[in-house]
Amino acid sequence: MPSLDRYDDTDRAWVTAAVAKVEADANRSADTHLLSFPLPGDWGVDLYLKDESVHPTGSLKHRLARSLFLYALCNGWIGPHSTIVEASSGSTAVSEAYFARMLGLPFVAVMPAGTSPEKITLIEFQGGRCHLVDDPARVVVEARWLAEDTGGHFMDQFTYAERATDWRGNNNIAESIYQQMALERHPVPAWIVVGAGTGGTSATIGRYARYQRHLTKVCVVDPENSAFYPAWETGDWSTETGLGSRIEGIGRPRVEASFLPSVVDRMIQVPDAGSLAAMRAASAVLGRRVGGSTGTSLWGAFQVVARMRAAGEPGSVVTLLCDTGERYADSYYSDEWVAAQGLDLAPYTATVEKFLTTGEWDG
Repeated sequence: MPSLDRYDDTDRAWVTAAVAKVEADANRSADTHLLSFPLPGDWGVDLYLKDESVHPTGSLKHRLARSLFLYALCNGWIGPHSTIVEASSGSTAVSEAYFARMLGLPFVAVMPAGTSPEKITLIEFQGGRCHLVDDPARVVVEARWLAEDTGGHFMDQFTYAERATDWRGNNNIAESIYQQMALERHPVPAWIVVGAGTGGTSATIGRYARYQRHLTKVCVVDPENSAFYPAWETGDWSTETGLGSRIEGIGRPRVEASFLPSVVDRMIQVPDAGSLAAMRAASAVLGRRVGGSTGTSLWGAFQVVARMRAAGEPGSVVTLLCDTGERYADSYYSDEWVAAQGLDLAPYTATVEKFLTTGEWDG
């Protein structure tokens, strides 16, 4: 009688070894730091940055990539001969390339042609190959086609980010934040501010806060050209902008499946010039360069702090330091690049400087 077994024992043994390798990476990687952002103590509101740049691949996306690989491995979607394909503007691809190389698998990143050269170099350093697409709105479509053509697996971060992460705990980013806040003067954050790329981070934090019965609220910041904020504003979740985000790692031309608006309490649309002004100001305060998406989050976090202070509400606010600014030396930190983009940072820099001096927010 013919066998009906779909997979042989060799493939299963490979998967078992692959899961062990990915878990070992998590076990040997120390948790990321929680930094205190210096604000006057008499404001009564404290601001913290969860520094995700210290992961082995240098960004918040290391957590996501690990979760996506474990999810795909345990679902039987990845085998010893799979080509891994992802749609990514950079950081997720860097992290996924790292895990693919760890498992001995080829990796292809499909990304907008305008992705920073620094990120392309990082992906290639990790052993990945970059497939550039002129139209940012077609990145996901191209990734699906490429996976089909190669007989590989499309990781699809925009669909699986919110379900691949164990939101109940297991040292996810939310659990880590609350544990590290335990000895602060306001241990339970009033607000956690994050950007939306896949929506997976806001989903994890919002779910975990409810699961642990914390009163923390979630604020999602969204850059120009992204569909999340206009969809939130109108309640039309089919909204599409057809445009790519200038701030790498966040913002999408459509609302992705991983974004859960039901766990989001507030959204703030952030102008790109505001993101870069906050990024540069924070870099001066911290003595180190941070990335553009960190600037987006800080622009929103500064507003939240100012509102709390104006209302006389003491408490703490946490946001993310997503990656380092060294990846953007030729873009966000280049005055020539900023000018070529038609951006004027001066009024936004003045807004940030006024906040850092007085705690007040204009607009």
